[in-house]
Amino acid sequence: MTDRYPAHPGSKGTDGTSQAAAAAMARHARPLQWRALETLGRIGPATALEVCEASKVAREAMHPRLSELRVLGHVEPTGERRRNPSGKSAAILRMTERGAAFLRKEGGTAS
Repeated sequence: MTDRYPAHPGSKGTDGTSQAAAAAMARHARPLQWRALETLGRIGPATALEVCEASKVAREAMHPRLSELRVLGHVEPTGERRRNPSGKSAAILRMTERGAAFLRKEGGTAS
């Protein structure tokens, strides 16, 4: 599955566990990517954890989608950071023009 990343969830290793997880996530990935972009359009630049909280999607499901969106050029880091609840510094992400176009194409609106 890694050869189709980022259009499809990626996987690591050769034992099959990661590949099975990627296959199970495949039908959910695109809607979650859209949800991440819709959330960034609604709340503005945010950390990954803030996107998870605002979209009410589990971190384990959303973080990989944000990574895919970064590779696709739909989101990018602003260059700024802020502390998350654990006290660690987290990158702030924003939707790109390409991400806004994707969101409009998929039926949403981009702010």
